Amino acid sequence: MDAVKQLIIRSQGRDLAAFEQLVQMYQQRVYALSYQLAGNHADAQDLAQEVFIRAFRSLESFRYEADFGTWLHRITVNLWLNMKRRQGNVTVISLDEPVHTDDGEVSREVAAGSGDPVEALEEKEFRGLVGRALQELPAEQRAVLVLREVEGYSYDEIARMLGLSLGTVKSRLNRARDGLKKAVTTLAAGTGVTLPGARGSSGAVKVVKSTAGLVRNR
Repeated sequence: MDAVKQLIIRSQGRDLAAFEQLVQMYQQRVYALSYQLAGNHADAQDLAQEVFIRAFRSLESFRYEADFGTWLHRITVNLWLNMKRRQGNVTVISLDEPVHTDDGEVSREVAAGSGDPVEALEEKEFRGLVGRALQELPAEQRAVLVLREVEGYSYDEIARMLGLSLGTVKSRLNRARDGLKKAVTTLAAGTGVTLPGARGSSGAVKVVKSTAGLVRNR
């Protein structure tokens, strides 16, 4: 029996020390997804905290049919979607804002492809547009986009996590990619930002992925 399974079994018996170890093992993964969904540090922290509270209360329902981290991600996404449905609104947040940690601020800079300062500025402006565009997507589309492009889940896994058909997942993902591309283009036109090259939706997704990696390693 592996260590994680042992901790889960102990936690199911309401062993708080064992559950605290699980929290320490998975808190970065849960926070990274929470941040991509919520769009800011404070809300991501609140969401991640609520996820572990819900997880502890629901541990008896965990049947080892999925990886424990995937189970936590399922709770994260569904909890966030329920919160957004109740709120009925979306907050627009820029990914250019630094992450505030106990050790200070951590920038979400994505390494530039060259030492050209003009290119670096264009990249920074583009990241800002992608961050705003991502937060403008409908919650359901943002969820599947983040799960697929940032977290790397398969279509089947996303379908199981969200209780959707495979066709619905693919449809939402296609709409999310198109929506992200259109939103970035519209925002660029409205702010006068010149998009570096013909990035399209794949370029926007690339920046989202890069940002997620830096958040995980903050």
